[in-house]
Amino acid sequence: MTDGPASGASQTEVPRAYRDGYARARAIDPQMADRYIAHTRMGDPLADAVVAELANHSAEEAQHWIATGIEQGLAAIPDAPPATRAFFEAVETPPDWFDPARTGPGCRGFHRHSEMFLGAFVGAVLIEGFSTLISQSFSITGRIVDSGVRRLKQNNRHLVEIFMPGGLDRDGDGWKLSIRIRLVHARVRHMLDGAPDWDPDWGLPLSSAHISYATAAFSGLLLYRARMLGVHLTPEEEESFMMIWRYSGHLMGVPEEMQCGSLDSALHLQKIGHICEPPPTLEAILLCNGLINSAPVVAGIDKPRSRKALTRYIYRVSRAMIGDEMADALNYPRMRTFGTLTTIRAKNRGEALLYRMVPKLGARNRAKQFQTMLDVSFHDPEGIGYRLPRHLHAERDGLL
Repeated sequence: MTDGPASGASQTEVPRAYRDGYARARAIDPQMADRYIAHTRMGDPLADAVVAELANHSAEEAQHWIATGIEQGLAAIPDAPPATRAFFEAVETPPDWFDPARTGPGCRGFHRHSEMFLGAFVGAVLIEGFSTLISQSFSITGRIVDSGVRRLKQNNRHLVEIFMPGGLDRDGDGWKLSIRIRLVHARVRHMLDGAPDWDPDWGLPLSSAHISYATAAFSGLLLYRARMLGVHLTPEEEESFMMIWRYSGHLMGVPEEMQCGSLDSALHLQKIGHICEPPPTLEAILLCNGLINSAPVVAGIDKPRSRKALTRYIYRVSRAMIGDEMADALNYPRMRTFGTLTTIRAKNRGEALLYRMVPKLGARNRAKQFQTMLDVSFHDPEGIGYRLPRHLHAERDGLL
């Protein structure tokens, strides 16, 4: 990441909700704090231009250009308006630092521990992401509160697809989903900016800061939380894992100065961003608890007693990972977590030893994990949908 401004932003430049946290963050790393706050007022110029331009065309034309551009590329949309063509021209060529040949180790590491990665993702990383003011955008639109199960499955799917071999190739579903997410974010930002429900004290809706924070959390923080569950990747796998997420973040519009190529840089950005963010709002509390309560449904647990037991277990593991301070701020149920993570790590070490001794059991377990990944991810038999939201609130959009 490049150096940020040499001096702090003036109070008038800092969205009111961030002022207390920004002062604390500057005491630790003034350059990163300045950079994060600057990006709370920034969107995604390329994607925002597409959405603004397509607002002047019919929904059918817009969907055609987006779907065709994602599926077939720039050459297939010669009649698209200028900003749309410029966007697809920009995303076609990977940056120099992305090497498809080096994605293999990261994919293998993820799939070897996919159960634990998904557990860390749902039980900690998503929670920590939605504890920020990004929750306001999703709460206002209803795209999490009203459809937690579907949204959780869609988040899981993106994670799964980018770690499929070839998932971030130009024709891979991980590549396509990353571009789709970027354009949906731009559309929601366009609808929220200036809307009565949006408070300017929160900065820009789905700002560049929040997309960068989320990508840092989904990469570095996910690796860190997975380690807490007993996951161990080799240095080569870790480097590959970070490169995969950096490229997905690049496709989702994370600017170069906010991209993280290493575990340490991602953890540092997430740390400074977390300090800059205000305490969890009521909307964040509702979203985070809603995600945890959706997890047993996503896992296919039907019996009320079993669902309740699994929910309580997820709360316990989540509290153990994110810590009592954040768990209390999110109104988690009170419970003791002593030994929770130690037990999980011991179980994982024992299973790893068993699978090395009996390779057939290891192969069977990996197949089971792969099927579980598919079961907890949203897969539409008709393929990826490219229609952008037409209404601010999800219940009017028919996209719940």
